[in-house]
Amino acid sequence: MRSDNPSSFDPAQERLRRWRLVLGGEADGTGFSLSNETDLGMDQALAALYSRAEQKGRGGLSASAPHVARWLGDIRTYFPAPVVHIMQKDALERLNLSQMLLQPEMLEAVTPDIHLVSTILSLSKVIPEQTRHTARQVVRALVAQLEKKLEGPLRQAITGALHRAAHHRRPRYADMDWNRTIRANLKHYQPDYKTIIPERRIGYERRKSASRLRDIILCVDQSGSMASSVVYASIYAAVMASLPAIKTSLVLFDTAVIDLTPELHDPVDVLFGAQLGGGTDIGQALTYCQSLIHVPNDTILILISDLYEGSHPDRLLRHAASLVNAGVQVITLLALSDEGRPSFNHQIAARLVALGIPCFACTPDQFPGLMAAAIKREDLHEWAAGEGIVAVRAGVTPFSG
Repeated sequence: MRSDNPSSFDPAQERLRRWRLVLGGEADGTGFSLSNETDLGMDQALAALYSRAEQKGRGGLSASAPHVARWLGDIRTYFPAPVVHIMQKDALERLNLSQMLLQPEMLEAVTPDIHLVSTILSLSKVIPEQTRHTARQVVRALVAQLEKKLEGPLRQAITGALHRAAHHRRPRYADMDWNRTIRANLKHYQPDYKTIIPERRIGYERRKSASRLRDIILCVDQSGSMASSVVYASIYAAVMASLPAIKTSLVLFDTAVIDLTPELHDPVDVLFGAQLGGGTDIGQALTYCQSLIHVPNDTILILISDLYEGSHPDRLLRHAASLVNAGVQVITLLALSDEGRPSFNHQIAARLVALGIPCFACTPDQFPGLMAAAIKREDLHEWAAGEGIVAVRAGVTPFSG
């Protein structure tokens, strides 16, 4: 947002110009007058969203969908992408534009981002047929953008972790990987005896099916507060489903449970299968996930939820304890998003930690590292601390009721 004429740039005038754009015409105390066409266009775009007078009906964004569509085009012209995303989110929240997303000309004008797609998905059941194709295009554009960013790191992290997990260090004689064992113990060569003392033994894991090393279940809360997490979890589940060495299941829940595993070939179908909003019954979801588990010691179950249980907390805790006691590696992610520290039920989180279940939030960029650490059976509290993540600790006043 710098003046169009660099040769006449004056830092003091630039500060006044920026303040004028921030404060708008109604609250302007800078004495600075906007003159060039770009500045005036920026000012009008900002005023349409943030000016009280505009919101009271003098040509504000609530006037019509075509007006909003033009405004969306304007802000992409005047502002960089991060600012566009913030302004789109503010428009949805401040001016209640959800109904306008049901109109094709509106959807064709938007820049896809996580907040917009979350709103579209929450309206997916009421989107008119003539708008549905455009809505899917918007969602598909964001999915493609996120897949390009997220797929490589996740695929690399999981593949590397599985390769290392395919060996263990207490093998029986028949399972010894002699080449790796010798290389790992060369420093223990004994010249007097002309032999190597194998202090570290490495062997191949014995499995009924060598082609599949882990079962991974993503159990995702699709209540309204978890919308961004649903989007990221669905994309990551689709990526993991394409890896032959793991079997991935995706289960979404509110007060009902829906298994979207058969749709993982297309994350857009997964997202439109979600039903954002509604209540929460985590215990019921864990009951269903237990039915998917065949080899508990080889299963990683990731519960993605803010833990605001709307049903019976005791049932949730009983099922969680049962899973842990059976040998399932259970992890609770309080959020999978870039939206900062989430709101969550601290009491239930502390009870889960007391059961041996790590509880923390992580960003989409941190998720590949989490999966690698889980597959290698590392201490996830140590992993979280290394990532600067504040994990929930046991010891909070227990949940009662």
